[in-house]
Amino acid sequence: MEIKNIPIAKTEMLIRRPVSEVFEAFVDPAITSRFWFTKGSGRLEAGKQIRWDWEMFNHSVEVSVKAIEENKRILIEWGANGKATTVEWEFTSRPDNTTFVSVTNSGFCGDGDEVVKQALDSTGGFALVLAGAKAYLEHNITLNLIADRFPEGH
Repeated sequence: MEIKNIPIAKTEMLIRRPVSEVFEAFVDPAITSRFWFTKGSGRLEAGKQIRWDWEMFNHSVEVSVKAIEENKRILIEWGANGKATTVEWEFTSRPDNTTFVSVTNSGFCGDGDEVVKQALDSTGGFALVLAGAKAYLEHNITLNLIADRFPEGH
């Protein structure tokens, strides 16, 4: 089997909250930590380096914020050991005061099997992040989806 197009990870979700609230949930680590990572070193701002921690897994990642367009778009690079990928969130405000969020992760590297695995893992991970954000922002429920995805800490 030959891969002609390098896979990307993409997932999308409607969140029934205004775009300003949904966007803020992803730039403010005090909110994001309720549904994704456990700790962030600061707000996302263009040009900043941020650290996100998943304390339950003893894991952290350095995030380079490439672009912020308020209530519209977030663009970061993250990863380590020369394997950084690009993540882009797009926020579309809808007339009914809801927000459609699209997350795309690209730039995976390695052999074909590794790239496919990374894209599949990322798609599943970001689907959980968006589901967790939806539950938290719409119903103030913390589902612990990320922690419960790997209960043994793997």
